Amino acid sequence: MTYFDFFQPALGLLDFIDLPGLIKTFGYLGIIAIIFAESGLFFGFLLPGDSLLFTAGVVASGVLLPGADGQPLFNVWLLAGLCFLAAVSGDSVGYWFGKKIGPRIFTREESLLFHKNHILKAQAFYEKHGGKTIILARFLPVVRTFAPIVAGVGRMRYGTFLAYNLVGGFCWTVGLTFLGYLLGNAIPAEQIDKYLLPLIGLIILISILPTAFHILKEKENRTQLAAAFRKFTRRESQKPAE
Repeated sequence: MTYFDFFQPALGLLDFIDLPGLIKTFGYLGIIAIIFAESGLFFGFLLPGDSLLFTAGVVASGVLLPGADGQPLFNVWLLAGLCFLAAVSGDSVGYWFGKKIGPRIFTREESLLFHKNHILKAQAFYEKHGGKTIILARFLPVVRTFAPIVAGVGRMRYGTFLAYNLVGGFCWTVGLTFLGYLLGNAIPAEQIDKYLLPLIGLIILISILPTAFHILKEKENRTQLAAAFRKFTRRESQKPAE
């Protein structure tokens, strides 16, 4: 299993999740529930945290989905603060779950919402990068869900974990929310539909660049990625022409 394969469950959700519709339907509660779950619950790796935070920030600018009175659906400061608290508390739940369950996680049978390879990859990433994994993982789909669990399994001191958790949670939630908010204010309302999806894709790409750099420094990881790319291009070239 390569890092390319590892991120597919989360990235693939962008094909069919209507983020603006989800945000309008569930509001603050839905957003913080998703951020909490993705930060430390097993099934959270399926959720689109990066794109959700960014899109919610755009909505808070008022350029997308304005309320009946023409005002933004969200207050950006309240939104960012709630998402920060949800991310930090979600990570803490994941940490304590890992600390209490410990090695039993690695012998648990696989199911629809639990894949052993995910937690093994998170463990390898944690062993490679140490405590800063808690910060780096915030910007990696799937890894961010399992990193706090692995930190708990590894018996990282909670005070140390919390310090990394606060920094990572702040950079991720506040950074992406305000980035969406600022870009929303910079784009004319009549053009937002044209730019929203490309911007979401760009923000996901930018968010994973720091950790991608750490991954690609290793020759083994570069070899895995090259093999995955060759496999993908070979499969595409074998498709019958329409």
